[in-house]
Amino acid sequence: MDDNPMNIGIERRGTVLTAIWHVITILLGSGVLALAWSFAQLGWVAGPIVLVSMAALTYFTSALLADCYRYPDPVTGTVNPEYIDAVRCYLGPRNVFWCGFIQYASIWATLLGYTITASDSASAVRKVNCLHHGDGSKCASSDYFATYAIIVFGAVQILLSQLPSLHNISWLSFFSVATSCIYSTISLGLCFAKWATHNKSHGTVFGAVAGSGLDKATNVFLAVGNIAFTYAYADVQIEIQDTLKAPPAENKTMKKASLYGLSISTVFCMLLGVSGYAAFGNSVSGNILTGTAVHEPFWLIHLANICVILHFIGAYQVFAQPIFARMETYVAHMWPASYFVTTGYDLYVMGWLIRLSFMKLVLRTGIIIFTTLVATLMPFFNPVLGLIGAVGFWPLSVYFPVSMHLTRLKIGRRDSRWWLLHTLSMLCLALSIFMGSASVLDIVTKMKGATIFKTAD
Repeated sequence: MDDNPMNIGIERRGTVLTAIWHVITILLGSGVLALAWSFAQLGWVAGPIVLVSMAALTYFTSALLADCYRYPDPVTGTVNPEYIDAVRCYLGPRNVFWCGFIQYASIWATLLGYTITASDSASAVRKVNCLHHGDGSKCASSDYFATYAIIVFGAVQILLSQLPSLHNISWLSFFSVATSCIYSTISLGLCFAKWATHNKSHGTVFGAVAGSGLDKATNVFLAVGNIAFTYAYADVQIEIQDTLKAPPAENKTMKKASLYGLSISTVFCMLLGVSGYAAFGNSVSGNILTGTAVHEPFWLIHLANICVILHFIGAYQVFAQPIFARMETYVAHMWPASYFVTTGYDLYVMGWLIRLSFMKLVLRTGIIIFTTLVATLMPFFNPVLGLIGAVGFWPLSVYFPVSMHLTRLKIGRRDSRWWLLHTLSMLCLALSIFMGSASVLDIVTKMKGATIFKTAD
């Protein structure tokens, strides 16, 4: 992702192929690691239906959003280089605050999810190594390793956050893309290999049995939230579209890229969810790469988990940049003459000119330390992913695209399309509330039974 979202002075050369690559790279992230667990909660019938329905809904709303890239006409209008710019043009300033708040909350929650996922993979490397050498009890007795991994991950992010811009560390983006493809492909291969050893499919029609009806409902909505997180890319779609060259019109190219990118990703996700559930059944772990059900060949699982860690080292910085920029812009605007804002020092590191300033050091370090602290207090993979999916699902993926579409075409209450689209939006709002409630309930329940700073499954 470009850290200069307005692309000032940068020629837009993107094509449908590059846009497809961006979409697939975003979709094949940490969410794919939870797909087998999601299928286990939903069962053989609901699992595929929810996955395909989420993909279809995402494509529909992404097509609406693609037409809002320019204002007022989707082909000849003025460019909106960021999501919030489109909201400002079509829905007015009153909606800008809520859009920005939800966007940045979703981005910060994504940083939290990245921290937890990377620490889970670091713990899995240690655990698989112990199992391979026949010393599984030693790893099981040391449950604090994930906390150390979270702290080390946060320390690395503090160092990287002081680099000047993502243009100067483009290799991080390259590693994020490459490693995402590697660990996703290895996960799929491991599931198919495990499935082949059974000569039969595990799992049930209605999924895993829970202790009570509430527990089952919580797990079901958690699974839906995990799938929603997998398909979440609305908050960066406008930025992807802003990389496309014209002609052809950017909205047509983006719609085509969304269709192909979502189709390819859905086929991959379906294969992973089905093979993972068939291989491990209702006992599948929340993260397909960190469970103990499969730990051989250990070197391949090591490679996959290391790729997860490398992926999120780079992806963390990409998603953190908007938060850093917004905080620093606000502070500089409020106290432009402050010594804290204006004082800085130039430092050359490996040919890079890094300008260290108190503001940059304190603000960026503070944000990362806060995120790291929260991750150590609630290191729960599936509920955190479900919560992230719930936070951004309705407002960013449904409400704002639908509202901007209705405004752009001047569709009023007398039109049946107005009622149909608002009904869809309200149903998605209810689903988002259920997903969020299930995630919070699961986090609270696990926190009651967990020791602070101790790994929890």
